[in-house]
Amino acid sequence: MLNVGHHYFVGGGSDRYMLALGALLKSRGHAVVPFATAHERNEPTPWADYFPAGVNPSEPRLTDALRFLWSTEARTAMQRVLAEAQSDLAHLHIYYGQLTASILGPLHEARVPVVQSLHEYKLACPVYSFVSNGAVCEACAGQSFWRALPRRCNRGSVMRTAASIAEAYLSRWAGDVRRVDHFIAVSDFMRRKMEEYGLGAGRITTVHNFVDAKAVEPATDTGSYAFYFGRLERLKGLFTLIEAAGAVPALPLWIAGEGKARSELEAEVQRQGWSHIRFLGFQRGQALEDLIRGARCTVLPAEWYENCPMSILEALAYARPVVGSRIGGIPELIEDGVDGYLFEPGNIEELRAILRGFSSEPEQTVEMGRAGRAKVKQRFSPDAHYAQIRAVYDQVLHT
Repeated sequence: MLNVGHHYFVGGGSDRYMLALGALLKSRGHAVVPFATAHERNEPTPWADYFPAGVNPSEPRLTDALRFLWSTEARTAMQRVLAEAQSDLAHLHIYYGQLTASILGPLHEARVPVVQSLHEYKLACPVYSFVSNGAVCEACAGQSFWRALPRRCNRGSVMRTAASIAEAYLSRWAGDVRRVDHFIAVSDFMRRKMEEYGLGAGRITTVHNFVDAKAVEPATDTGSYAFYFGRLERLKGLFTLIEAAGAVPALPLWIAGEGKARSELEAEVQRQGWSHIRFLGFQRGQALEDLIRGARCTVLPAEWYENCPMSILEALAYARPVVGSRIGGIPELIEDGVDGYLFEPGNIEELRAILRGFSSEPEQTVEMGRAGRAKVKQRFSPDAHYAQIRAVYDQVLHT
């Protein structure tokens, strides 16, 4: 089968999933052929010579702008791979903006069934996020992409927004819905949203992300701090988090990550004199694992439609309870009062009360952590994920 995405290295969550899925399928005896754009950071693969040039988003030139809309190189490269690999199925991840919808034609012409994992809201929103100017927005309603232009939804830029709109309409014309046999939504929330806008109705199955809890050593003590790890962006709810945590000095808050909101967050913490709130910068590998394991709880206070955040599943795998906002796909991963707590997005007092509870009753951390780890081992394990993915593949191949 073809495993298709932006990059063949971990540049984001969808890349990480694409690589993990490829490894999972190979471990079950499947022949997996990767297809992505060429990049110096790509993992080694004998198929690298087939990878087309990608778009440089940091310093785009005219050729990058044109390639963002339609990549003739990607179309030709896909034709070459299909001629060589003779794949019986293609699993797409995020392909737009790099490979572009140009790859859909060759797959259709070769009569290769196509499955796509929906990691973002791209089918319904030209900027992929249901976010405009710092707030949740569904104005385009899955088809009226032109509505993004007066709102300048892409970074406040008319030009960037116009390019996103053009790409969305071109992709729809090329078959981004019509030529996909089955969609995989990473949350029930996403599946319902796509169906609400008539996108892929009857062709969408929810399969959440997965984590191998057996591969990590769980925490066994109560931990000593609340912990957030991820991008430092306003819509992640971090200003709500620091306001809530500022009044709970008995439970320190540690924040790991980088992002546009970091300087503003740090300035507010300093202005308020909240010395128990620390910013750790970007963390990964063993350092991040140790930070998760040492937490009393982790927190994801999002104020936008998160889908299936890996940070929740990872924390539960380490036997750490998770506090999350009741928005998007987050409530599907946290059982309120059992392996964590849910609160209304932006509700400072409700979140503060939860943090105070962890501060005064640290023993609940161990019990909740055990429950969370048991859940991910059963519901979000590699074995469970493979069974669900294989069921989708079998349905598509035998329809």
